Amino acid sequence: MTTLVLTRRDVAALMAPADWFDAATLGFAALGRGQAASPQPLHLPLPEGGAHAKAGRLDDSSGCWVALKFNLNLPGNAQARGLPTIQGALILCDGRTGRVLALIDSIELTLRRTAAATALAARQLARPESRTLALCGCGAQARPQLEALLDRFALSTVWLWDRDRERSRALCDAWPARTGLALRLAATLEEATAQGDLIVTCTTADSAFLQPDHVRPGTFVAAVGADSPAKSEIAPALLCRARLVTDSLSQCLEMGDLHHAVAAGAMTPADVHAELADLVLGRRPGRRSADEICIFDSTGVAVQDVAAAARVYQRALERGIGTPVEFGA
Repeated sequence: MTTLVLTRRDVAALMAPADWFDAATLGFAALGRGQAASPQPLHLPLPEGGAHAKAGRLDDSSGCWVALKFNLNLPGNAQARGLPTIQGALILCDGRTGRVLALIDSIELTLRRTAAATALAARQLARPESRTLALCGCGAQARPQLEALLDRFALSTVWLWDRDRERSRALCDAWPARTGLALRLAATLEEATAQGDLIVTCTTADSAFLQPDHVRPGTFVAAVGADSPAKSEIAPALLCRARLVTDSLSQCLEMGDLHHAVAAGAMTPADVHAELADLVLGRRPGRRSADEICIFDSTGVAVQDVAAAARVYQRALERGIGTPVEFGA
């Protein structure tokens, strides 16, 4: 049986922001209709970070897709070893025959499917006229987040903030010149967020740093970094004032910023407005007014991986990209 091996470079060549967005839309819609399964991930603490395994299933017109992704998340990797913070692999299988269809490097897939969920939530919860983005955290996740939002909003200005100022400067310097988009370095968190119609927090912080006075009325916030129980970015006092949407309520109660707000007694599960699937399917409304703050608690669910991996695999077959190997023969 032939299995396709796809590298990070292969994945990057196969998909544009719109493709990742479409895959995210398909995945969350399927989840909401009961055509997908996205159980709680397995989390394994490590001395310098953690590892997690996410498994999911997606049924669509082309078949039954099953995927297992195993990622290691080591925040100190870049500085200590010059290695990516997140590394891993995804196994994509045919749920009807059991065939192992592909082995896919998970770095690019994880970055892009995460950013696509932000863009999907922003389309439901941000003001359509949003023009300014505050990007808090300028590591590997920052550029995909910016590109995903730029594909959906007519952004004019992006404020970059990172505790390591050189990281935000590096992102600014690496960004190609684009007409109408200004990238600015913020000296402080407050300078960045005070300007933001959209705020994305994509850090490895283990304590909340985004406070109520950092966010102006009408802002959309995507809280991306808290993908393990030890991580936290959004203060409970801010979370409880906002219209909160989760990617998965059960998962956010275990590891998202919601997890910390509930533990602090600031919120209960009943205070959550909806899951993203409810908004995609029109079961729940998005933003109610121009002045409310809307927050998307994004922990990353397995259905995102399955939907994205299936799209990547189909594109690879169409374009003849990847390395075929005999697996299971």
